[in-house]
Amino acid sequence: MIYYWVMDAFRALAVPRRRRVVEILARRGRLSATEICDEFDVTPQAMSQHLRVLREAGVVTMEKRAQQRLYTFHPRSVRPIQAWTGAMADAGNRRLDRLEKALKETAP
Repeated sequence: MIYYWVMDAFRALAVPRRRRVVEILARRGRLSATEICDEFDVTPQAMSQHLRVLREAGVVTMEKRAQQRLYTFHPRSVRPIQAWTGAMADAGNRRLDRLEKALKETAP
């Protein structure tokens, strides 16, 4: 079963720039929106939109400190994605195993 919020995470991570934001946060830890934006050639408004999508999907968390917004990668958010991709890989491997068995049974 795929939960709705997992699909949100898939959608949020479908955009390369958002995946890069997650990579930066995973490696460097908590960063301000300005620090994140400085890593890209985009306007602060565009980056704010990307961060909003990631936050709404639960991929990142945001903490307000005075006028600053600090973002952190939420690693648990990708566990369901890992589980889903693992299940799909297992299903594909089982199909290949059945095909291999069938070919061996029909081989002369």
